[in-house]
Amino acid sequence: MALSTSIKTPNLTYEQPLGLFINGEFVKGVEGKTFETINPTDEKPIVSVHEGTEKDVDIAVKAARAAFEGSWYEKTPGERGRYLVKLADLFERDIEILAAIEALDNGKSITMAKGDVTNAAGCLRYYGGWADKIHGQTIDTNNQTLSYTRHEPIGVCGQIIPWNFPILMWSWKIGPAIAAGNTVILKSAEQTPLSALYAAQLTKEAGFPAGVINIISGFGRTAGAAISSHMDIDKVAFTGSTLIGRTILQAAAKSNLKKVTLELGGKSPNIVFDDADIDNAISWANFGIFYNHGQCCCAGSRLLVQEGIYDKFVARFRERAAKNQLGNPFDEGTFQGPQVSQLQFDRIMEYINHGKNEGATIAYGGERHGDKGYFIQPTLFTDVTSDMKIAREEIFGPVITVQKFKDEAEAIKIGNATEYGLAAGVHTKNVNTAIRVSNALKAGTVWINNYNLINYQAPFGGFKASGIGRELGSYALENYTQVKTVHYRLGDALFG
Repeated sequence: MALSTSIKTPNLTYEQPLGLFINGEFVKGVEGKTFETINPTDEKPIVSVHEGTEKDVDIAVKAARAAFEGSWYEKTPGERGRYLVKLADLFERDIEILAAIEALDNGKSITMAKGDVTNAAGCLRYYGGWADKIHGQTIDTNNQTLSYTRHEPIGVCGQIIPWNFPILMWSWKIGPAIAAGNTVILKSAEQTPLSALYAAQLTKEAGFPAGVINIISGFGRTAGAAISSHMDIDKVAFTGSTLIGRTILQAAAKSNLKKVTLELGGKSPNIVFDDADIDNAISWANFGIFYNHGQCCCAGSRLLVQEGIYDKFVARFRERAAKNQLGNPFDEGTFQGPQVSQLQFDRIMEYINHGKNEGATIAYGGERHGDKGYFIQPTLFTDVTSDMKIAREEIFGPVITVQKFKDEAEAIKIGNATEYGLAAGVHTKNVNTAIRVSNALKAGTVWINNYNLINYQAPFGGFKASGIGRELGSYALENYTQVKTVHYRLGDALFG
């Protein structure tokens, strides 16, 4: 099979790399395997890509290790930063192509996809600026000793990204790792490999030395498992489900005790108080759950509404959900495209059936949309109790549950009644209420009178079963550096 092919999308034609990107070149997998990626809009194959397995991961690790100890080690922090800035420029230059790939391979609205590419470029440029600003401290221990710390790169980093934000997660992982001086083996999700490969091509154009960034298309059970357990990978970063996160943590512990960061699932509460601006709260609640087809780890999937406005809010929210435009991702006006795969479609529909069987009421949606593609109507459940499966488990689709609460204490109790702690929302005009409730919620991010606004300058990550460590901001750099303390004894006095 070829290493690239021409792909025609509804709005442009481009050249798509198909090979594994190892040591600065696109290559075939050692075992000669390939797999198809499916267009979720029409359920037809787009193209086949080369599949990476354990042997390919090992080759990539050797390339990354050689680069880390050779050409990359010799680069100054300023040079590392310039590579990232150049890559950001190329992302912006090719925004139309990258967005089209996301719409084709993921089913994401083209408008939302352009936003993802813009944010990915911004993230890379942000970390390009950080590359020469990572420094330690001098510590006054005594007059005879110069004590200082160095923040050194960890080494070879394995990174495993999900299918819901392919190009955005690519930048979230690559940016801080490269800024801190590491080398990378990144595995894309098997459902959405295309944008990661195109971005790999841009790293070569940006001039990155061979072996610094390696991109593997493959499956979690093979390539992902190989990354998690490899004895010469120093750190692994994963974004995905809590179930797989636990598996990766175990593999890291059983191998070389590599450092691990995990950004995992969520079942986030979005709390609306009686005094909230209803129009504003409805708008953000709609965006909070139906953005990216509900395939968002921090989605506000549990809507908690105070009893004084509950009936009015539910009626208005139902009307708002009905206005969401479902359809072809390449139409500029589309808000919600298809779910990413048949498997994901089936899982969501199974949860919807669970909700019906448990006695919850479908106030809107609950059915397939159209007769082709993995489309699901925006779905709103009322008469929901906290013990129901749809209120406890992450659905990862356009499904929201609505619960009524009496007062602030009950809202906090219901909001925290989950194993997850990724995000939460609070809607109120009372500043004191907003601060008290946001402080009491066990979540890594709390949005007040908005939802799902993520900025690459601010940290993102979870409490409890929602993960370990933080992405984005200066905090992400802590995951890709290790601190060395140096004590330099002044003078020639002997001890003892």
